[in-house]
Amino acid sequence: MLTQIQKRDGRIVDFDEEKITEAIFKAAKAVGGQNRETAQALTLQVLEQLQKLYSERVFTVEEVQDVVERVLIENGHARTAKAYILYRAQRTRIREAKSDLMDAVAEILKETSRENANVSNSPSAKMLQIASAASKKYYLSRVVPEIYAKAHRDGKIHIHDLDFYAKTLTCIHIPLKELLLKGFDNGHGYIRPPKRPASATALAAIILQSSQNDMHGGQSFAFFDRDLAPFVAYAGEEETYQAMEAFIYNLNSMHSRAGAQVPFSSINLGTDTSDAGRKVIRNLLLAYEKGLGRGENPIFPNVIFRLKKGVNFLPEDPNYDLFQLALRVAGKRMNPTFSFMDAPFNSAFGDEVAYMGCRTRVISNIHGPEKSDGRGNLSFTSINLPRLALEAKGDPEIFFQSLDETMELAAEQLYHRYQIQARLKVRDMPFLMGQGLYLGSEGLGPDDPIEPAVKHGTLTIGFIGLAETLTSLTGKHHGEDQDSQALGLAIVSRMRRFTDLMTEEYQLNFSLLATPAEGLSGRFVAIDREKYGVLPGVTDKEYYTNSFHLPVSFPISSFEKIALEGPYHQYCNGGHISYVEMASPPGDNTESMETIIRQMADSGVGYAGINFPIDFCTSCAYQGVIHDDCCPRCGGPGIRRVRRITGYFSTVDRFNDAKRAELRQRISHF
Repeated sequence: MLTQIQKRDGRIVDFDEEKITEAIFKAAKAVGGQNRETAQALTLQVLEQLQKLYSERVFTVEEVQDVVERVLIENGHARTAKAYILYRAQRTRIREAKSDLMDAVAEILKETSRENANVSNSPSAKMLQIASAASKKYYLSRVVPEIYAKAHRDGKIHIHDLDFYAKTLTCIHIPLKELLLKGFDNGHGYIRPPKRPASATALAAIILQSSQNDMHGGQSFAFFDRDLAPFVAYAGEEETYQAMEAFIYNLNSMHSRAGAQVPFSSINLGTDTSDAGRKVIRNLLLAYEKGLGRGENPIFPNVIFRLKKGVNFLPEDPNYDLFQLALRVAGKRMNPTFSFMDAPFNSAFGDEVAYMGCRTRVISNIHGPEKSDGRGNLSFTSINLPRLALEAKGDPEIFFQSLDETMELAAEQLYHRYQIQARLKVRDMPFLMGQGLYLGSEGLGPDDPIEPAVKHGTLTIGFIGLAETLTSLTGKHHGEDQDSQALGLAIVSRMRRFTDLMTEEYQLNFSLLATPAEGLSGRFVAIDREKYGVLPGVTDKEYYTNSFHLPVSFPISSFEKIALEGPYHQYCNGGHISYVEMASPPGDNTESMETIIRQMADSGVGYAGINFPIDFCTSCAYQGVIHDDCCPRCGGPGIRRVRRITGYFSTVDRFNDAKRAELRQRISHF
């Protein structure tokens, strides 16, 4: 007798034949059928076959579904069978998503995910990670069209910040001066304009925090010096210094996103030549140089010093002394990094171009003013370049064909996401849109869609692993062979031409990003290694090399590295960065630092930094390169190791396994 059935979780429950009838009827309705009697007749055939096949044991749900499919096909109901199969596949994906989610939750409860090194290990961080895991499963199974979801799951593309797919945007350059002059409301009442430096910087920190709670990516002040200048004009040096010190303290202690992290903050400065602007630059750098309370290296903000001839780049320039100070601070703290306003792709905009610590660059605008303030990246999706090379089996023609198809897929997916983002309401991002931070949001009401604002943002296609891609295609990466370098430039320039075409086709700001891969660097290679095995120079590490960078373990001088990577900056209009590595802090050796920076400027670099280890003993406050597990001065075991990861700082204990492997293999370029 057909009385019991085994569920997928192993439970034995009562068998209900009416569920078979209902499933067949729903599948028939999906293709235009409306006859329940036919569904009942087909159910009887299903029951007969079940009786023949499973008369001596309890059958499973999967076995019943197999019989239903067979009966439908045998009786000429091919369209109904197809609808039933599709429904069954969808239900399977949903069940698998639920199962994967429970596994993810269990893992998070043991240890907070290290996908993002800025997320802490606090209870609130764990709750954020659980919500993130649930959101990702939901969007992949219910919202993202299957063609894009499958490409993401298979590791062909990576949809960044998938957990926020339909809820918010990535990042913004905040118009600080505008907010401070008019005041703002972050949800608990009106905050009037400040009058003194300390109030201005306190509110600046609150603005970053409030905006971060509306977004998942970086928060930046594009003109920190210019915007704060009016509020320090009548203050002395000491008062201004205290305000800047408090600002840095706040950004390393004020939490956002349910208390899980401090804001991803970046500030751009260096080109305001007014007395007040110079005062802001000078005291911010001095406060950053001093560090936190016991001299610890600040993690935030990312400080980005703009360089421009006629302003600060040459000895006769009015802010050249501040450039020298920036070099001194960078030699001790790794920040500031440096952006080059005279790079060929930046020079047309004067000193308007701003960057974020993660490398994001937003400037061109098909819908309005070409400026950084009030604009940011909406979302980005990265392409697994090494996968395309592996599939091409060394054939560049096949590779380029696959690249074009994958770029098209990524553009379509970004547009799908944009359509969802554009329908969001102002009230969904009450501070970001409600207070007019985003260009085009001025005058919108709480229930208005945000499309008039987000059309000014960027949709970005990124890439990872150019070095491994070239090794797969030619046997050598771009640091080893001139032909490989030429092929690398051909690949990246082709991608840039494609994003330019997409800008015209969609009438939206598409751009190309040298992806700041953190969690992604290990995800892609793990998928590819399982499929293709361990291939020397391609899948033999725990990570793929970031964007167009040379492999971190490749022995090369700093000048050669800069010369090889510099040409790629012109194509990556959505963001780019190059680094050189030192074995130890250069300290006061500003002359060598300046030589490196000038080489970067001569090589067409748009944004760059100089990396080195920064270790700190939490017991006695000793600072230097500490090779052992204990302090060389006091013997204490508490060593805080700060390193740069995908543009911003973190302590090594928060690095994921892939990034730790990369860190171990970094070598000095000097």
